Amino acid sequence: MKVLHTSDWHLGQQFYEHDRRVEHQAFFTWLLATLVEQQIDLLLVAGDIYHTATPSASAENQLYQFIKDVKKQCPQLHVVLIAGNHDSANRILAAQPLLAQFDTHVVGRFDVSAPSDIIIEINTNNKRAVIAAMPFLRSSDISSLSQTKNGPSYAQGVAKAYELALEHAYKINEQNSPLIVMGHLHAKGGDISSDSERNLVIGGEESISANVFGSKANYVALGHLHKAQQVAKNDAIRYSGTPIPMSFSERNYTHQVNIIEFKSDEKQSISTTVNPLYIPRSADVIILPKGESVPLDELCEQIKTLDTAQSTLAPYLRVKLKSSDTDTTFREQIEQALEGKNVRFCGIERVREKSATDDNESVFEDLSEVEMLNPQNLLEQAFANDKDMAGQSVPDELKALLSDVINELTEQEQL
Repeated sequence: MKVLHTSDWHLGQQFYEHDRRVEHQAFFTWLLATLVEQQIDLLLVAGDIYHTATPSASAENQLYQFIKDVKKQCPQLHVVLIAGNHDSANRILAAQPLLAQFDTHVVGRFDVSAPSDIIIEINTNNKRAVIAAMPFLRSSDISSLSQTKNGPSYAQGVAKAYELALEHAYKINEQNSPLIVMGHLHAKGGDISSDSERNLVIGGEESISANVFGSKANYVALGHLHKAQQVAKNDAIRYSGTPIPMSFSERNYTHQVNIIEFKSDEKQSISTTVNPLYIPRSADVIILPKGESVPLDELCEQIKTLDTAQSTLAPYLRVKLKSSDTDTTFREQIEQALEGKNVRFCGIERVREKSATDDNESVFEDLSEVEMLNPQNLLEQAFANDKDMAGQSVPDELKALLSDVINELTEQEQL
């Protein structure tokens, strides 16, 4: 059986107010051709199908049209979609009856009382696989599994949820078919991009040990982290990453999908081969200057000499300028340098030079980045910057209150 693993499409994303439908469509065109060429039997999408819990009609239509096109070109293909933390479980599940007509299996939430609901058996082209399609787990989904002597533990709840689901998967897999485990979470040791992925839980417990996936999985298909990578140095536990850059911090990523092939020998032992397949980038993401900030006139010269003639789609451009550059006409000069340039401009980031007294203090001149920050870090910075709180750590009670507020807001967003 051949499987293709992808994730974190974020359909409907507005990138600094620029629409990304054309880029997503270019990815879908490439993906469809790849599914046909590679003769894929099963497509796995490990969460964050959409960028928001309330995607636009055009974003939903883009997904449905892709599924329709895929089934027309690959009639034997099965598709498994799980909800991520950006997705609304209810919104994803609403399309389940329709998508089922196209051999597309949708899992929006985990029910503690019915863990077998997320176990999917795939039979296609005389090939079989068992999938534990675990969606993103909200704290409220696993509250009954999370209780410890020291209070609720999200990590424990996730581990027990997987344990319940895998118990059923093992029972129905007496034929020793390939077992695939899916998830949308932050596995311990995973490398995150600086301003793209939302923290799943406030505090230090959002990172989950790879041990929760059990010892019998032939492949673990993960979503949430935007950088393609292995987990726990295991070639069969992987994040596929995003298909296109979701932020400027991802501009140097090599975006990919993973092609997985399962083969059985005469002893019914299953071998797993994983090969990344790199996705062509349809629109580049550029920051000028590439290194340290430069004077305004030098920055404008770099903008003027930027060659975009070979770009199929206009690249995204963001510029950095020292906050000490006091020329009041800086915006006008930058706009003049941009004249005639085939770029999608994404603003000016004022960068403040750090003095010796700044230490490791983070400075945010660009307010558009604040919404991407970890609320826990913001709270710690507020304490550090308050003259009455300086030198004090944030009390655990206050961290817990913040966690409760954020989780409640997240759950409301998913409804």
